[in-house]
Amino acid sequence: MTNTIHKVKVKNMIGNSGREVVNQFILTTDEGEYFQSYASIIGFWSNDGKITLDENKWDYSTTTGKYRNKWLGEKKADTLRKIKSNQYKLADLN
Repeated sequence: MTNTIHKVKVKNMIGNSGREVVNQFILTTDEGEYFQSYASIIGFWSNDGKITLDENKWDYSTTTGKYRNKWLGEKKADTLRKIKSNQYKLADLN
């Protein structure tokens, strides 16, 4: 039996003030990067550039939205357009 070890690096997001933001995390794995807000995975950005957002949590609250926008580098209207055009996939990430 072969054991596979998956490495995960966790860091807090950095806010506009330059300080770490409590409860907003970036998790980096060999496959890509996850954005987690509080205890929920909001999105996954794979190494090949594909973005998947959680179908139930991607727009959970104002705070989640603020940091999701920062993580994606866009505004909510852009995210909605990309979901509608299937550029972003929705899935159950939790």
